[in-house]
Amino acid sequence: MSESSPGGGAATKTSDPAFGAVPKASSERARSLWSDAWRDLRRDPVFIIASLIVLAVISMVLFPSLWTSGDPRDCDLARARQKPSWDAPFGFSNLGCDYYAQAIYGAGPSIQVAVFATIGIAIIGTLFGVLSGFYGGLVDTVISRLVDVVAGLPFLLGAVVLLALMQSRSVWAIVFVLIALAWITLTRVIRGTVMTTKNMDYVAAARSLGASDRRIIFRHILPNAMAPGIVVLTIALGLFVSLEATLTFLGVGLRAPTVSWGVMIVQGQSHVLSGYPHLLLVPCMFLVTTVLGFILMGDALRDALDPKLR
Repeated sequence: MSESSPGGGAATKTSDPAFGAVPKASSERARSLWSDAWRDLRRDPVFIIASLIVLAVISMVLFPSLWTSGDPRDCDLARARQKPSWDAPFGFSNLGCDYYAQAIYGAGPSIQVAVFATIGIAIIGTLFGVLSGFYGGLVDTVISRLVDVVAGLPFLLGAVVLLALMQSRSVWAIVFVLIALAWITLTRVIRGTVMTTKNMDYVAAARSLGASDRRIIFRHILPNAMAPGIVVLTIALGLFVSLEATLTFLGVGLRAPTVSWGVMIVQGQSHVLSGYPHLLLVPCMFLVTTVLGFILMGDALRDALDPKLR
């Protein structure tokens, strides 16, 4: 729709908060950011390779029978520590278990720990980060001091102490400890992004139109603040996989008969000098490849979602 200008020509109506046009800028900007990022990611060989690794590991967790028909708990001491063969590509464990089947099924607990811990820090970190960055004042002070208290405890030491105090050595116990200690990183990232975003013109326009805090947060703040948060969460997935193995290796994580990469590393490291290095190398290979896949995916997302790097 056009209006006549003083000179008789047609002048296009300008965007004005009174017409509700300005607040749409945030959603359009968010869509543009994600569409540009996806276009770049589709052409990034590092992201494609990392995605294939992650998809392969996820398929091991959801559909292990696609990868092996063996039973990881079907053990026979007569086959103990037999070396790799055509029927058993990775040989057998010290208890006579098919090591290839254990490596495939071992992805389950490791990835479960990583996924559930990441979901937990996504909820807590985003909530505290938004509240702290958006409202400021006393809310920001309380949350910031809580972050400082948690940050003052060395992560690995804190995890070992907490798990040592707990009777359970289950997946959920490890998830709880990782969430309790790891949410602060995402909170800091979201807080800083929200503090920057809330001062944008489209947020001020939405507020002038009478938009509630809830609508401003979910419609205008979060779509633009979650990009760096998603990068943090993607990298955290890989780090949590390695932390599960680390805690298990230190004796406070998962224990047999649970089949996980961490348990396999613990059991295999004592047989390296006995001439069976594959018992250690196989789970380490799966672990390192998975962690590398998540970290490379996070790096690719960071490069694609950061306009300064374009």
